[in-house]
Amino acid sequence: MTPCAGWHNARAGLVLATMAAKVALVTLALMPGLTWAQSAPAAAAGIYTCVAADGRRLTADRPIAECHAREQRLLNRDGSVRAVHPPTLTTEERTETEARERAAASERAARADAVRRDRNLMARYPDEAAHQRARLAAADTVRLAIRATDSRLRDLAVERKPLANEAEFYTGKQLPGKLRGQLDANDAAVEAQRMSALNQQAELDRINRLYDAELVRLRRLWAGAPAGSLGALPVAQAAPRAAIKPAAESTGRPAPR
Repeated sequence: MTPCAGWHNARAGLVLATMAAKVALVTLALMPGLTWAQSAPAAAAGIYTCVAADGRRLTADRPIAECHAREQRLLNRDGSVRAVHPPTLTTEERTETEARERAAASERAARADAVRRDRNLMARYPDEAAHQRARLAAADTVRLAIRATDSRLRDLAVERKPLANEAEFYTGKQLPGKLRGQLDANDAAVEAQRMSALNQQAELDRINRLYDAELVRLRRLWAGAPAGSLGALPVAQAAPRAAIKPAAESTGRPAPR
Protein backbone atom coordinates (compact mmCIF):
# COMPACT_ATOMS: atom_id res chain seq x y z
CA MET A 1 0.00 0.00 0.00
CA THR A 2 1.32 3.38 -0.94
CA PRO A 3 1.57 6.19 1.63
CA CYS A 4 -1.13 8.10 -0.21
CA ALA A 5 -3.60 5.20 -0.09
CA GLY A 6 -2.95 4.65 3.61
CA TRP A 7 -3.62 8.30 4.33
CA HIS A 8 -6.95 8.16 2.50
CA ASN A 9 -7.99 5.00 4.39
CA ALA A 10 -7.14 6.59 7.74
CA ARG A 11 -9.07 9.70 6.83
CA ALA A 12 -12.15 7.65 5.85
CA GLY A 13 -11.99 5.69 9.12
CA LEU A 14 -11.82 8.94 11.10
CA VAL A 15 -14.88 10.28 9.30
CA LEU A 16 -16.86 7.10 10.02
CA ALA A 17 -15.85 7.14 13.68
CA THR A 18 -16.92 10.79 14.00
CA MET A 19 -20.30 10.06 12.44
CA ALA A 20 -20.84 7.08 14.74
CA ALA A 21 -20.02 9.27 17.75
CA LYS A 22 -22.53 11.89 16.64
CA VAL A 23 -25.25 9.25 16.19
CA ALA A 24 -24.55 7.93 19.68
CA LEU A 25 -24.75 11.40 21.20
CA VAL A 26 -28.05 12.12 19.45
CA THR A 27 -29.43 8.79 20.64
CA LEU A 28 -28.39 9.50 24.22
CA ALA A 29 -29.95 12.94 24.03
CA LEU A 30 -33.24 11.53 22.79
CA MET A 31 -33.50 8.66 25.30
CA PRO A 32 -34.63 10.78 28.29
CA GLY A 33 -37.36 12.28 26.15
CA LEU A 34 -38.48 8.89 24.98
CA THR A 35 -38.47 7.51 28.52
CA TRP A 36 -40.51 10.47 29.84
CA ALA A 37 -42.99 10.21 26.97
CA GLN A 38 -43.51 6.52 27.70
CA SER A 39 -43.92 7.08 31.44
CA ALA A 40 -46.08 10.24 31.18
CA PRO A 41 -49.44 8.40 30.93
CA ALA A 42 -48.62 6.35 34.01
CA ALA A 43 -47.61 9.48 35.93
CA ALA A 44 -50.80 11.23 34.86
CA ALA A 45 -52.91 8.23 35.92
CA GLY A 46 -51.35 8.08 39.36
CA ILE A 47 -51.25 5.22 41.83
CA TYR A 48 -54.29 3.96 43.79
CA THR A 49 -53.74 2.55 47.24
CA CYS A 50 -56.03 1.31 50.00
CA VAL A 51 -56.19 -1.02 52.98
CA ALA A 52 -58.36 -4.05 52.27
CA ALA A 53 -60.80 -5.52 54.76
CA ASP A 54 -58.23 -8.13 55.82
CA GLY A 55 -55.60 -5.46 56.54
CA ARG A 56 -53.55 -5.86 53.36
CA ARG A 57 -52.36 -2.66 51.70
CA LEU A 58 -53.15 -2.84 47.99
CA THR A 59 -51.70 -0.73 45.20
CA ALA A 60 -52.67 -0.46 41.54
CA ASP A 61 -52.65 1.95 38.61
CA ARG A 62 -56.45 2.02 38.54
CA PRO A 63 -59.30 1.96 41.12
CA ILE A 64 -59.06 -1.20 43.22
CA ALA A 65 -62.15 -3.42 43.04
CA GLU A 66 -61.46 -5.06 46.41
CA CYS A 67 -61.66 -1.62 48.07
CA HIS A 68 -64.90 -0.39 46.45
CA ALA A 69 -66.45 -0.13 49.93
CA ARG A 70 -63.36 1.47 51.47
CA GLU A 71 -61.51 4.75 51.09
CA GLN A 72 -58.92 4.82 48.29
CA ARG A 73 -56.10 7.34 47.94
CA LEU A 74 -54.77 8.48 44.57
CA LEU A 75 -51.04 9.20 44.84
CA ASN A 76 -48.68 11.13 42.62
CA ARG A 77 -45.47 9.49 41.42
CA ASP A 78 -43.60 11.07 44.33
CA GLY A 79 -45.98 9.49 46.86
CA SER A 80 -47.90 12.67 47.69
CA VAL A 81 -51.71 12.45 47.92
CA ARG A 82 -53.49 13.83 44.88
CA ALA A 83 -57.05 12.91 45.88
CA VAL A 84 -59.05 10.77 48.29
CA HIS A 85 -61.94 8.76 46.88
CA PRO A 86 -64.68 7.84 49.40
CA PRO A 87 -66.17 4.35 49.50
CA THR A 88 -68.69 3.39 46.83
CA LEU A 89 -72.07 3.29 48.59
CA THR A 90 -74.70 0.60 48.31
CA THR A 91 -78.24 1.57 47.31
CA GLU A 92 -79.34 1.57 50.96
CA GLU A 93 -76.31 3.57 52.06
CA ARG A 94 -76.85 6.06 49.26
CA THR A 95 -80.50 6.46 50.27
CA GLU A 96 -79.49 7.07 53.89
CA THR A 97 -76.82 9.55 52.85
CA GLU A 98 -79.25 11.47 50.65
CA ALA A 99 -81.80 11.52 53.48
CA ARG A 100 -79.18 12.93 55.86
CA GLU A 101 -78.18 15.53 53.30
CA ARG A 102 -81.82 16.57 52.80
CA ALA A 103 -82.32 16.81 56.56
CA ALA A 104 -79.17 18.92 56.91
CA ALA A 105 -80.29 21.19 54.07
CA SER A 106 -83.72 21.54 55.67
CA GLU A 107 -82.11 22.42 59.00
CA ARG A 108 -79.90 25.04 57.36
CA ALA A 109 -82.95 26.53 55.63
CA ALA A 110 -84.86 26.58 58.93
CA ARG A 111 -81.99 28.39 60.65
CA ALA A 112 -81.80 30.94 57.84
CA ASP A 113 -85.57 31.40 58.02
CA ALA A 114 -85.37 31.90 61.81
CA VAL A 115 -82.70 34.57 61.35
CA ARG A 116 -84.82 36.32 58.73
CA ARG A 117 -87.95 36.19 60.88
CA ASP A 118 -86.17 37.57 63.94
CA ARG A 119 -84.66 40.41 61.94
CA ASN A 120 -88.03 41.23 60.41
CA LEU A 121 -89.61 41.12 63.87
CA MET A 122 -87.11 43.61 65.27
CA ALA A 123 -87.50 45.85 62.23
CA ARG A 124 -91.28 45.83 62.63
CA TYR A 125 -91.18 46.40 66.40
CA PRO A 126 -88.17 48.53 67.39
CA ASP A 127 -89.52 48.90 70.95
CA GLU A 128 -92.24 47.63 73.27
CA ALA A 129 -94.54 50.58 72.61
CA ALA A 130 -94.68 49.74 68.90
CA HIS A 131 -95.50 46.13 69.73
CA GLN A 132 -98.30 47.16 72.09
CA ARG A 133 -99.85 49.41 69.43
CA ALA A 134 -99.82 46.49 66.99
CA ARG A 135 -101.47 44.22 69.57
CA LEU A 136 -104.29 46.68 70.14
CA ALA A 137 -104.83 47.18 66.41
CA ALA A 138 -104.98 43.43 65.79
CA ALA A 139 -107.56 42.97 68.55
CA ASP A 140 -109.75 45.89 67.49
CA THR A 141 -111.57 43.97 64.73
CA VAL A 142 -112.41 41.13 67.11
CA ARG A 143 -113.55 43.52 69.84
CA LEU A 144 -115.84 45.24 67.35
CA ALA A 145 -117.34 41.85 66.47
CA ILE A 146 -117.79 41.03 70.16
CA ARG A 147 -119.64 44.30 70.76
CA ALA A 148 -121.85 43.63 67.74
CA THR A 149 -122.66 40.15 69.07
CA ASP A 150 -123.58 41.54 72.49
CA SER A 151 -125.80 44.13 70.84
CA ARG A 152 -127.51 41.53 68.69
CA LEU A 153 -128.16 39.29 71.71
CA ARG A 154 -129.83 42.22 73.48
CA ASP A 155 -131.99 42.85 70.39
CA LEU A 156 -133.01 39.21 70.26
CA ALA A 157 -133.97 39.30 73.94
CA VAL A 158 -136.18 42.31 73.24
CA GLU A 159 -137.74 40.57 70.23
CA ARG A 160 -138.46 37.47 72.25
CA LYS A 161 -140.30 39.20 75.09
CA PRO A 162 -143.60 39.88 73.22
CA LEU A 163 -143.44 36.41 71.69
CA ALA A 164 -143.06 34.86 75.13
CA ASN A 165 -145.94 36.98 76.46
CA GLU A 166 -148.15 35.84 73.61
CA ALA A 167 -147.17 32.23 74.18
CA GLU A 168 -148.47 32.44 77.77
CA PHE A 169 -152.03 32.61 76.40
CA TYR A 170 -151.49 29.14 74.94
CA THR A 171 -150.29 27.46 78.11
CA GLY A 172 -151.39 23.84 77.89
CA LYS A 173 -152.39 24.30 74.27
CA GLN A 174 -150.68 23.93 70.95
CA LEU A 175 -148.98 27.11 69.78
CA PRO A 176 -150.05 28.58 66.44
CA GLY A 177 -147.65 27.69 63.63
CA LYS A 178 -146.60 31.28 63.04
CA LEU A 179 -145.83 31.91 66.71
CA ARG A 180 -143.98 28.63 67.02
CA GLY A 181 -141.91 29.53 63.97
CA GLN A 182 -141.05 32.96 65.38
CA LEU A 183 -139.95 31.47 68.71
CA ASP A 184 -137.83 28.81 66.96
CA ALA A 185 -136.18 31.43 64.73
CA ASN A 186 -135.39 33.54 67.78
CA ASP A 187 -133.88 30.55 69.58
CA ALA A 188 -131.73 29.68 66.55
CA ALA A 189 -130.50 33.25 66.21
CA VAL A 190 -129.60 33.42 69.90
CA GLU A 191 -127.67 30.14 69.64
CA ALA A 192 -125.80 31.37 66.58
CA GLN A 193 -124.81 34.56 68.37
CA ARG A 194 -123.66 32.65 71.43
CA MET A 195 -121.45 30.44 69.22
CA SER A 196 -120.05 33.56 67.55
CA ALA A 197 -119.30 35.04 70.96
CA LEU A 198 -117.37 31.92 71.97
CA ASN A 199 -115.38 31.95 68.71
CA GLN A 200 -114.67 35.66 68.98
CA GLN A 201 -113.34 35.27 72.51
CA ALA A 202 -111.17 32.35 71.37
CA GLU A 203 -109.75 34.51 68.57
CA LEU A 204 -109.02 37.33 70.98
CA ASP A 205 -107.22 34.88 73.27
CA ARG A 206 -105.20 33.56 70.31
CA ILE A 207 -104.10 37.07 69.34
CA ASN A 208 -103.01 37.81 72.90
CA ARG A 209 -101.07 34.51 73.14
CA LEU A 210 -99.31 35.29 69.87
CA TYR A 211 -98.32 38.78 70.96
CA ASP A 212 -97.28 37.50 74.39
CA ALA A 213 -94.92 34.99 72.76
CA GLU A 214 -93.58 37.66 70.41
CA LEU A 215 -92.95 40.03 73.30
CA VAL A 216 -90.95 37.41 75.23
CA ARG A 217 -88.84 36.81 72.12
CA LEU A 218 -88.44 40.50 71.34
CA ARG A 219 -87.26 41.33 74.84
CA ARG A 220 -84.46 38.77 74.45
CA LEU A 221 -83.59 40.05 70.98
CA TRP A 222 -83.60 43.66 72.20
CA ALA A 223 -81.26 42.53 74.99
CA GLY A 224 -78.73 41.25 72.44
CA ALA A 225 -79.66 37.63 71.68
CA PRO A 226 -78.47 36.76 68.12
CA ALA A 227 -81.18 36.53 65.50
CA GLY A 228 -82.14 32.91 64.86
CA SER A 229 -80.75 31.64 68.17
CA LEU A 230 -84.05 31.38 70.03
CA GLY A 231 -85.66 28.49 68.16
CA ALA A 232 -89.04 28.55 66.47
CA LEU A 233 -91.64 31.07 67.54
CA PRO A 234 -94.71 29.26 68.95
CA VAL A 235 -97.67 29.59 66.64
CA ALA A 236 -101.01 30.22 68.31
CA GLN A 237 -103.75 28.05 66.86
CA ALA A 238 -106.20 30.04 64.81
CA ALA A 239 -109.80 30.29 65.94
CA PRO A 240 -112.63 29.36 63.54
CA ARG A 241 -113.44 31.92 60.83
CA ALA A 242 -116.74 32.71 62.54
CA ALA A 243 -114.72 34.38 65.27
CA ILE A 244 -114.04 37.47 63.20
CA LYS A 245 -117.25 37.64 61.18
CA PRO A 246 -119.75 40.36 62.03
CA ALA A 247 -122.22 38.97 64.51
CA ALA A 248 -125.28 39.99 62.51
CA GLU A 249 -124.13 38.00 59.47
CA SER A 250 -125.80 34.81 60.67
CA THR A 251 -129.20 36.49 60.96
CA GLY A 252 -129.22 38.35 57.67
CA ARG A 253 -129.31 41.73 59.38
CA PRO A 254 -126.72 44.37 58.41
CA ALA A 255 -123.78 44.69 60.75
CA PRO A 256 -123.77 47.84 62.90
CA ARG A 257 -121.38 50.54 61.72
